[in-house]
Amino acid sequence: MPRNCLPALALLLGAAAVAAEPARWAVEPHSRLADPGPAQAPQVALTLDACGGAFDAELLALLVKRRIPATVFVTKKWLDRNPAGVAALLAHPELFDLQNHGTAHVPAVLGAGRRVYGIAGQPDLAHLETEVLGAAKAITALTGQAPVYFRGATAVYDETALKAIPALGHQVAGFSVNADAGATLPKAAIVARLRAVQPGDVVIAHLNKPAGSTAEAFAEALPALQARGLRFVTLTQAGGLAPVNSPVKAPSAAGSRGRS
Repeated sequence: MPRNCLPALALLLGAAAVAAEPARWAVEPHSRLADPGPAQAPQVALTLDACGGAFDAELLALLVKRRIPATVFVTKKWLDRNPAGVAALLAHPELFDLQNHGTAHVPAVLGAGRRVYGIAGQPDLAHLETEVLGAAKAITALTGQAPVYFRGATAVYDETALKAIPALGHQVAGFSVNADAGATLPKAAIVARLRAVQPGDVVIAHLNKPAGSTAEAFAEALPALQARGLRFVTLTQAGGLAPVNSPVKAPSAAGSRGRS
């Protein structure tokens, strides 16, 4: 390699290393069920994010067929764009509990220049309040029940947001098993992650990407989990969440790929 190329290469490698490091302010809370249930009926919570985009009717039909409850974190944006999906959820209130995923799917990180997986965060606390309360109002109007759990866009936060959200009447909902990585994983990878689910786990997957492999993978994996005696519950039915140790720094939160 020519000597005059080495300084430029060193700069490029240094920049790549910095970009790959987790942002110091980025926190991804991990949670499990506060009460995993008795040994004879161990509980697991399935949570589905409906961010923007479309409606995975195949996945929802699978859950209805197998009578599997789920906590569905909806954005107001998704509610407005998917009336058929909203109707399908509301048709089964015994299975689906609607909780808060934000108004416009903007990450709960504050300050100019902060981005999570390429998505710009909130400029200030006033905008974060609008993100939380706008969706809460829409969900309450649909269901008659005010949401008590909030999962921000990308499930990554900063410390200021983590302190502000409870003051807005919501508990931040973490997870312990990331089943589909924003519906980007292939079927085999999703199935492998689901097969590793244990009592007390909180699983995150996505309801807004029907072109992904989530529904197909769940169709293969869920019967085996039920055969193991695992009982699926909503977060409300389970009686709450408990943190897994302390919140962890989110991997490569400032990068370009993430949940949507």
